[in-house]
Amino acid sequence: MFQPRLRIVKVEIAPLSVPLLEPFVIATGRVDVTRAAEVKVTLLDERTGRTTWGLGEGAALWPVTTEDQPDVLLALDQATNRLSGMHLRLPDADGDAPIDLQSLAELAALLDDAFPTSPVARAAFETALCDAWARRLGLPLRTLLGGPIGAATRRLDTDITIPISEPSHMAKQARAWAEQGFTHFKIKVGKDLDADVAALHAIFSAVPTARFRIDANAGFSAAEAIALVQAIEAQKMIVECFEQPCAADDLEAMALVTATVDIPVIADESVKCLADLERVIAARAADGVNLKLVKSGGPLGCLAIGRAAKERGMPLMIGGMVETRLGMTAAAHVAAALGGVEFVDLDTAWLLARDPYEGRGYMAKGPRYELPDEPGLGLNAAT
Repeated sequence: MFQPRLRIVKVEIAPLSVPLLEPFVIATGRVDVTRAAEVKVTLLDERTGRTTWGLGEGAALWPVTTEDQPDVLLALDQATNRLSGMHLRLPDADGDAPIDLQSLAELAALLDDAFPTSPVARAAFETALCDAWARRLGLPLRTLLGGPIGAATRRLDTDITIPISEPSHMAKQARAWAEQGFTHFKIKVGKDLDADVAALHAIFSAVPTARFRIDANAGFSAAEAIALVQAIEAQKMIVECFEQPCAADDLEAMALVTATVDIPVIADESVKCLADLERVIAARAADGVNLKLVKSGGPLGCLAIGRAAKERGMPLMIGGMVETRLGMTAAAHVAAALGGVEFVDLDTAWLLARDPYEGRGYMAKGPRYELPDEPGLGLNAAT
């Protein structure tokens, strides 16, 4: 059953630029201020006259994303001219079953047409729509998307990311986060193999109980990636996974690493859509996949990839670019809708100088996030 006639009556777009506490450096770039856009979408129920709004964030991290902040804002502005006044058909879900993504084919086609080459902008708009939809039904987004499984999945435990810098500074950061209760550390590597080995050794010396998730952001050759793993194994570190060791389109190199090392290889930049997932599986280029809303055009595409990967028994990671608590909360709801994932990497709100949002969204105590029962995402823009 579909809801009564809903119409998009207002779209508000704003840049979302929040300073980071320290530069966020990865193998392919650096961020000092978030380069994102916020979207607020208001829906009107033409039968009752009731309006409901929702929020969404689209975070760019060029060149990981082909869009940068100006591109995202321009794409949203252009799409708004087409989408304002449009009528939507959304299932009248009640949380008794996971949402049937096939029932949203009309919505997907509408957004594909409005955002043909802008997945980051599309993710912002789609997230805002999903937030408004869930608020209208009085359901947390995780319950709308995941049914009883989403409703029951309230807790997630995240890692914390240590960006690339001097090894001694990375060790200092890790020690400080460990004092706040973090035990899983996502270490950015991929610029300099020797420096990466030195950084991992320094962090391990500072936090001997650390459990590592290493992320090369496509920065290594297969030989370099394998050499890094061998160096790690020689030092008896606990490494849970190796994310995107090689270039996104070099599935042959990814497959060589996957076949050679014992730790799970997680595809990130290599998987943006279901077709990408199928190519990675066919090439045996990874063991698992990292889900990100802005790669996949929003929560629904992200959920589709997650479901397909779970059906194949692949371990999942949920992550982001460099988002505020709005983007991190939306991703957390997708992870909960899937019943949880093996690797949670929803930490970038911790790295920002301020929080531009109010409301519980998720309640954080160190690495532990608890998702409340507020409708939608449970967040409002700070006043």
